[in-house]
Amino acid sequence: MSKIFKFILNLIPRPLLIKLSYWVRPVIAFFMRGKKYTDPIDGKTFKSFLPYGYENPRENVLSPSTLSLERHRLLWLYLQKETDFFHKELKLLHFAPEQAFYKRFKKLPNIEYTTTDLNSPLATVKADICDLPFENDSYDVILCNHVLEHIPNDTQAMKELYRVMKPGGWGIFQIPQDLKREHTFEDDSITDKKERTKIFGQYDHVRVYGRDYFDKLRSVGFTVSEVDLTSQMPTEDVERFRLAQGEIIPVVYK
Repeated sequence: MSKIFKFILNLIPRPLLIKLSYWVRPVIAFFMRGKKYTDPIDGKTFKSFLPYGYENPRENVLSPSTLSLERHRLLWLYLQKETDFFHKELKLLHFAPEQAFYKRFKKLPNIEYTTTDLNSPLATVKADICDLPFENDSYDVILCNHVLEHIPNDTQAMKELYRVMKPGGWGIFQIPQDLKREHTFEDDSITDKKERTKIFGQYDHVRVYGRDYFDKLRSVGFTVSEVDLTSQMPTEDVERFRLAQGEIIPVVYK
């Protein structure tokens, strides 16, 4: 199954995958029903999750119902447990909106919801993250997850995120991160797609972030909290929700 998913992921452009998933997802979810694993986003349970990944697919990580990965389920749990996101009136800016969240956030009566991206079919505002068309101090909350690793000038992107966030606002900027690596690695001379996939995780990633990512966010003005939610949870829940033990949630404040 891993080989089949890898073939599909590499063959079909991501915008088309998003559209196709609306038709295929309910069928897959029906046949994978069970009691062993739970997707906390919709509460559905399964005998296993699906594999996901480009170079070396990770087993048992993709929820059949919401198509959430470890990072999505971790973010959802953090928003539920540690914030007033689902109750307080908030202006939310969401970059590259994930399917697992899009319709759910859109339906929340307390959220004024703006989605943005250059390519996503779910984005209402087509925009370059390095040159945003929004006023200063516009948003209470900004979610920008697994975006910055695609952006050559990530410092400028961070500055734009800081500019459009309201004073007193907060955000979550998740990235694929190697916590064993002290310094972020980039190398523009690597142009072969297979080699880039091998080194950076995907051919369209431009860096591998190390632990210095948090300091880079601080350098543009953010206050950063490095949250390890999984360390606060029972081990059985980390496994039941299929989270990545030790993944750090970068929570930023202005």
